[in-house]
Amino acid sequence: MSDPRSPEPSTPDAPPAMPVPDARVPEGYDPEGYDVEEYGSGDDRVIGRALRGSLVVFALLGLLGGGIWLWLDRPQAALPEQAIEVAAPEPVVEDIAVSVPEVVFSDITEAAGIDFVQFNGAYGDKLLPETMGGGLAFLDYDADGDSDLLFTNGAPWPFAAERYPADLGPTPPRLYANDGSGRFEDVTEAAGLGAIQMQGMGVATGDYDGDGRVDVFLTAVGPNRLLRNTGGAFEEVTDAAGLAGDPDAWSTGAAFFDADGDGDLDLFVAQYVTWSRDIDLEVDFTLTGLGRAYGPPQNFAGTDSSLYRNEGNGRFRDISAEAGIQVANPATGQPVGKALGVLPVDADGDGRLDLLVANDTTRNFLFHNLGDGRFEELGERWGLAYDREGRATGAMGVDAAWPRNDADLGLMLGNFAGEMSSLYVRQGELGLYVDEAITEGVGAPSRLPLSFGVSFLDYDLDGRQDLLQANGHLEEQIDAVDPSQSYFQPAQLFWNAGEAGATTYVEVDRTSTGDLARPIAGRGSSYADIDADGDLDLVLTQVAGPPLLLRNDQALGHHWLRLRLVGRAPNTGALGARVTLGAGGQTQRRLLMPSRSYLSAVDLPLSFGLGEAEAVDSLEVIWPDGTSQSVPVPGVDREIVVEQGG
Repeated sequence: MSDPRSPEPSTPDAPPAMPVPDARVPEGYDPEGYDVEEYGSGDDRVIGRALRGSLVVFALLGLLGGGIWLWLDRPQAALPEQAIEVAAPEPVVEDIAVSVPEVVFSDITEAAGIDFVQFNGAYGDKLLPETMGGGLAFLDYDADGDSDLLFTNGAPWPFAAERYPADLGPTPPRLYANDGSGRFEDVTEAAGLGAIQMQGMGVATGDYDGDGRVDVFLTAVGPNRLLRNTGGAFEEVTDAAGLAGDPDAWSTGAAFFDADGDGDLDLFVAQYVTWSRDIDLEVDFTLTGLGRAYGPPQNFAGTDSSLYRNEGNGRFRDISAEAGIQVANPATGQPVGKALGVLPVDADGDGRLDLLVANDTTRNFLFHNLGDGRFEELGERWGLAYDREGRATGAMGVDAAWPRNDADLGLMLGNFAGEMSSLYVRQGELGLYVDEAITEGVGAPSRLPLSFGVSFLDYDLDGRQDLLQANGHLEEQIDAVDPSQSYFQPAQLFWNAGEAGATTYVEVDRTSTGDLARPIAGRGSSYADIDADGDLDLVLTQVAGPPLLLRNDQALGHHWLRLRLVGRAPNTGALGARVTLGAGGQTQRRLLMPSRSYLSAVDLPLSFGLGEAEAVDSLEVIWPDGTSQSVPVPGVDREIVVEQGG
């Protein structure tokens, strides 16, 4: 039986499916003067993909040229139509064994002092928002140098007050302060968050007012909240800032970033579907044998997301319409978007931050930044809108990295059950993206699970970005109608093998990862070095349950470097900065952007694994204003602070 939320085979605004090559073309490759010694040494996989991709391109060019000649030299009588099918090259599969390093993750949630349990408001009617929350953030809210933890939370539905236990009590978002060793204390009340009640979804972090303290924006079903950091505590300034949004809207992902290049942080707020309790009950989605179930997004109308310009005086102005981020279906005039994850990222390398938006069962958006706060939606043109078959997916979380330590950016999206995750890789100077999930080793293992949070991180500190997926289904009894599925699902960890393997990514055997393999109803994911030992620890959230705080217990002896950037006001956190590090013969790249994964945020320090390298050869920072700064690194296995212009 197909999954109840699987997207339709096509959408009204989808183009015909077009096969695309998965070739990775070496820089400077000349198909007529191919030098085996130059390109063949150590990477037959690259050659195979490049040659196959080139043959497909030449074939298409030949067909195009032949078609033009036939048109010019055609007889007067009409020729019968001919259908010519061009197949994409088959993925290269080599029998290359790799040795995945042994790294165990240990559940320290309770021992570390985290007693949070997410409340989703469920009372029996199965309303869609109840299963879609779970955002979290690592942030240094008290500026003491370590990573604290903030969890979003739900609230009782006001129309069902009589359905909840009398002793339920408040359900605010929960904030935990880190003592520097990886132990946490609940400071929700002391930080001024105890009175907040909202059907919370996601969180974005950033210093929007330029005072050097990280602020917080919370999304919800209903009014959103802006929390200004006053120095170890927060005050709500939502109304004064103009950021509550439509009281009937369902906001999901959010991100602070400089949209217009004026130096301060603007705010993008993703909107999911047009929803109300009445609409949900009218949809009345059911599963055979189970009765009422959580309805798929196809049954709800789309919505437009919002872009707010920072006016520099503590207020924001909604510029959504003039900025070009409202996308309508030309056939109906209705909004196309059903947005969940959002990531500001420079997708074309022009120095401006674009917006990658993961839409659930409709095409993904890539809002190309034209400057001055204006955007053009180019997801279809750049190859990011659909999967390999030209179909929209149930896209959830999103992240970005340079997975092969070359110049080709990779954009990762977690998709619904029965759909492979998408790994779109930029094709060199072409500026186009191709979904290489299959050829890079992510495709087949990710087809069965329902993936929400996705995170690139170097968990073993070898200098290559690995990949984590947080998984979990929507329906508690999904196995009764689909035996291939389960509600609780283990996370997946993919080790980056670099050039050693047949594919870049190799799924790590779950039996070797410790408590990371515990099945949960996974949603958000984030990471930070909570205990100052250099490696990255993890947090996974789940619906109506406790989070999973996982300590990274790797003991591989690899070196590392943490980099904390301090930008010029008003963007004191340097959001949007790009860093290039050279060490041990590898070139690593990072984008400083906290909003990632599914409705979540990571802390600002950048983490670099160095493997066996005992020194950093080069470190360059491109600040958000485009200025470049070379940074001397006095040693490894430490955190360094770099001030802009310092």
